[in-house]
Amino acid sequence: MKRIIALEEAGMFLACMLLFSRLEYNWWLFPACLLLPDLSMVAYAFGPRSGAWIYNLFHHKLVAIFLGCLGWYTDIGLLKFAGILLFAHSSMDRMLGYGLKYNDSFLNTHLGLIGQKK
Repeated sequence: MKRIIALEEAGMFLACMLLFSRLEYNWWLFPACLLLPDLSMVAYAFGPRSGAWIYNLFHHKLVAIFLGCLGWYTDIGLLKFAGILLFAHSSMDRMLGYGLKYNDSFLNTHLGLIGQKK
């Protein structure tokens, strides 16, 4: 089952690359900004509850879809870019086995435990 999910997420990641190619940004911005949503991990400095909330906000696909659709509706390129980037990053994370966080520990995700505590 994990392989099927990884393939599905890889397909969504590739779709994001295709959508990004339709924007008027330089190609190198996509890989250069791909890990930016992980800066939300800094919120864990304020505890696991607020850390999980902020982290999940930047890794939730519905947030990405909302931003992307809002960008297309308003024709604001930066919103389109943000939506595609957040969706691509979330797909990449899930493809690698990282999921949304529970508020008890950074290692406890909706896809199971990550790291050494597996």
